[in-house]
Amino acid sequence: MPDGPCLLTVHAHPDDESSKGAGTVARYHAQGVHTVLVCCTGGEAGDILNPAMDRPEVRERLHEVRMEELDRAASIIGYDELVMLGYRDSGMPGTPENEDHRSFAQAPLEEAVGRLVTVIRRVRPQVILTYSDDQQGYPHPDHIRVHDISVAAFEAAGDPSAYPSAGPAWQPAKLYYTIWSRRRILAMHEKFLELGLESPFDSKWFERPSQEDRTTTRIDISGYTAARDEALLAHATQVDPTSKFWFGLPPEVARTVYPYEEYVLARSSVPAPVPEDDLFVGVPFRVSR
Repeated sequence: MPDGPCLLTVHAHPDDESSKGAGTVARYHAQGVHTVLVCCTGGEAGDILNPAMDRPEVRERLHEVRMEELDRAASIIGYDELVMLGYRDSGMPGTPENEDHRSFAQAPLEEAVGRLVTVIRRVRPQVILTYSDDQQGYPHPDHIRVHDISVAAFEAAGDPSAYPSAGPAWQPAKLYYTIWSRRRILAMHEKFLELGLESPFDSKWFERPSQEDRTTTRIDISGYTAARDEALLAHATQVDPTSKFWFGLPPEVARTVYPYEEYVLARSSVPAPVPEDDLFVGVPFRVSR
């Protein structure tokens, strides 16, 4: 058995770790869980989304800037280790970045799975967080590939005959998909309207699959939403501090509107009755509350 509980998250680009599950990671880190972030690409194809950062000196070294932002954000959230999987941002279909042989989308699937298996076997997480099989809301090639390699690596990591050079076999207990539930979006939308503010959630948000019927696990992140917000702001090239989407509600209100992050339990090698309020339910030890 490992010395203690370990949570590993797999993300596509710098800033994804801050927008998906950051409060959950901050909570478990505070409870003594060893937390590991795998970032599959360097975000090289990303645009500068904050006008204040759209300057020549930033554009000239965008990759380095995004790595610096990632380091800051990971520290704020409470990650104990950051692992870069080593691929380039794939961009969207039809772009030169997407055709680059160094991109995540162009990498042989078996090779990318092997890299992730190597990390899993070294850090030995009981729980892995990754992206859903349903990417209709934002079908970025790198997000789709994160899902593909995570599921394959979860299953291969415990098989001694798979990737024998990647280290001794280790079977994680549970694999979760991160989601934004309809109830979360609706709660924020209604709070904007209640306060007489323009909601950033237009009708397209409510045309997305609701995910309500798939949700198995809801984590209370009360007390950890500030870490999420500060981590987002650390990504100054990607997150505009004036964004209504991220920061349109007063902070004291935003903290309490929907202090939960939700997941789909996709794979489990241990008994795990749902619904759950703890990612480590069913593993050989429980995380202190």
